[in-house]
Amino acid sequence: MIQTFPTTPFDGQKPGTSGLRKKVRVFAQPNYAENFIQSVFDVAERPAGSTLVIGGDGRFHNRTVIARAIEMAAANGYARVLVGQGGILSTPAASHVIRKYGASGGLILSASHNPGGPEEDFGIKYNIANGGPAPEAVTEAIYARTQGIDRWMMVEGSVDLDRIGTSHVGDMTVEVIDPVADYADLMEELFDFPAIRTSVASGGLTMAFDAMHAVTGPYAREILEGRLGFPAGTVRHGVPLEDFGGHHPDPNLVHAAELYDLMMAPGAPTIGAASDGDGDRNLIIGKGVFITPSDSLAMLAANALLAPAYAGGLKGIARSMPTSAAADRVAEALGVPLWETPTGWKFFGTLLDAGKATICGEESAGTGSDHVREKDGLWAVLLWLNILAVTGKPVLQIAQEHWAQFGRNYYARHDYEAIETAKASALMAALEASLGGLPGKAFGPLTVSAADQFAYTDPVDGSESRNQGVRVMFACGSRIVFRLSGTGTEGATLRVYLERYEGPEGRLAEETPAMLADLIAAAEAIAGIAAHTGRTAPDVVT
Repeated sequence: MIQTFPTTPFDGQKPGTSGLRKKVRVFAQPNYAENFIQSVFDVAERPAGSTLVIGGDGRFHNRTVIARAIEMAAANGYARVLVGQGGILSTPAASHVIRKYGASGGLILSASHNPGGPEEDFGIKYNIANGGPAPEAVTEAIYARTQGIDRWMMVEGSVDLDRIGTSHVGDMTVEVIDPVADYADLMEELFDFPAIRTSVASGGLTMAFDAMHAVTGPYAREILEGRLGFPAGTVRHGVPLEDFGGHHPDPNLVHAAELYDLMMAPGAPTIGAASDGDGDRNLIIGKGVFITPSDSLAMLAANALLAPAYAGGLKGIARSMPTSAAADRVAEALGVPLWETPTGWKFFGTLLDAGKATICGEESAGTGSDHVREKDGLWAVLLWLNILAVTGKPVLQIAQEHWAQFGRNYYARHDYEAIETAKASALMAALEASLGGLPGKAFGPLTVSAADQFAYTDPVDGSESRNQGVRVMFACGSRIVFRLSGTGTEGATLRVYLERYEGPEGRLAEETPAMLADLIAAAEAIAGIAAHTGRTAPDVVT
């Protein structure tokens, strides 16, 4: 029997680039999660007899919200729900399941790389039938509905999330599925698993993978240790925990310092890798060399034809605007289009669906292809393993040969976290007001050639996205980008992206901080970060 519960709107239920993210204590309020989920169901495009996919990253509060979401789906006319065992589905795996089983959409319960636990973060994201994040038109409709919602509905029922099998809630079928199998099978179709297995068996390819007590643990164990033959223990911190073991599941050099130290030590394995809370980001460190996400995108694209799925060539490469231009030169060499989009994987979705791009990437450690409609951490790791196995070259040699051919983009991102929203907004407003007067100004040895607020017109559907980040370009080819991130749950995060290009004949073996010193000074002079925020140094450098 359908039960209807009266409710009133909550302020601030506007989904960002990665859904709605708040503290657990916010989501735990009576009606809070229910209001948002009902708003999704009220506006989502779904024909009669639709299937809904539900899964998450295993963080605290996942099971509670998943149980309620199943009950609400039954009341809202879904014919079937597919849910990962234990409530687990990595974000790329959820995208694949949506696509494989023809679902009308899916709810992904995650706050990605944000910390988990009773006092930490939670999130809900809606993905559409193509497997990708809801586009802006849908998220705006969801937000509009949250502002006027007056009821939510459910059918009372109980599902054992830990037992694979079929049950019913009301008239709706609920299938608890193996969260790993479909995704692992897809990876085996894309990559040369026999070549990787041979290289592993010979001892020529070794690795360390840090799952960070997050969702990719079961996936990495099945694929890396189970199907590819890496020894037991290759996957570290492989058991998903509700609080990620008290760690911050963000695969960068700060939060994966243990892995970095291992890879810089004598006797390091061939490659070190990590993934984040929901499995869509990656970290790549070769023996003695860190590969920036921007460089990783470019190197993967340049060598993708070594993997069976991409042997026929690429249709195009897409990158987010803050990501370095390293991939641009690869696209030019391959004779394929390069698409520069705003931050957010949904902007890649239309390009992938239209066959305009094959490989996409963001500087925030997200890389993927047209196999799903999300970034995919394990996919990137497996493509690297495919390249290493086929070439027999170490990561450092692949990087050095790439830079010798294309030049090197020295690159870093400085994050100033949890800034008071008013102060962050004031900084950006002052920066935007100054743009017209910046061209021609000198900051140390750097002279500004152009400055603007990035805007994007989608080449497929014609939609426009404005105010996507401030770009300051210099005559030498260097660049600084300033933008506020929408992935946090408290205050605002100012991200400052610093990029310096050295051509193939330039200085290719220098330390990144030294090469970016002039840009760091220019960023402070241009934006007045310390004056606006009181911060004299970033919280995180990646």
